[in-house]
Amino acid sequence: MPIRNSAKAIIIKDNKILLTKNKDEDSIFYLFPGGGQEPGETLHEALKRECLEEIGCEVSVGELIHVREYIGKNHEHAAFDSDLHQMEFYFTCTLIHEWNNDQTPSNPDSHQVGVEWIDLSNLKEYRLYPKEIESYLVNRSSKVYLGDIN
Repeated sequence: MPIRNSAKAIIIKDNKILLTKNKDEDSIFYLFPGGGQEPGETLHEALKRECLEEIGCEVSVGELIHVREYIGKNHEHAAFDSDLHQMEFYFTCTLIHEWNNDQTPSNPDSHQVGVEWIDLSNLKEYRLYPKEIESYLVNRSSKVYLGDIN
């Protein structure tokens, strides 16, 4: 399979981060809004489209702050992700309009059950992917290439 590009939004306001809430056979887990880049689409365009689809809100895309490589065969979900090799580009984003619980995503991911603001100081208590990004967000670390992490 070809390497897949994915654009992800880091939306922080009042020390809280906006994440998609998802459910699998194990439990609830959280992901950053965003997704796959389509042919002919810039990463910024992909991220704007994906945020409308997943959180139901327009975003303004800021700077690229992290790049994560994900090689599925190296991680806990290898049973179903072994062929996946994805490059994820994490951008700071701001909401163009205030997000509220009444907003409905237009095209949520298959496991998505909601959208939630999570306090950054409590982030380690949640099942978040990628897990290792939590320390960079809480400590406001500026490391750009995070490597093959989960």
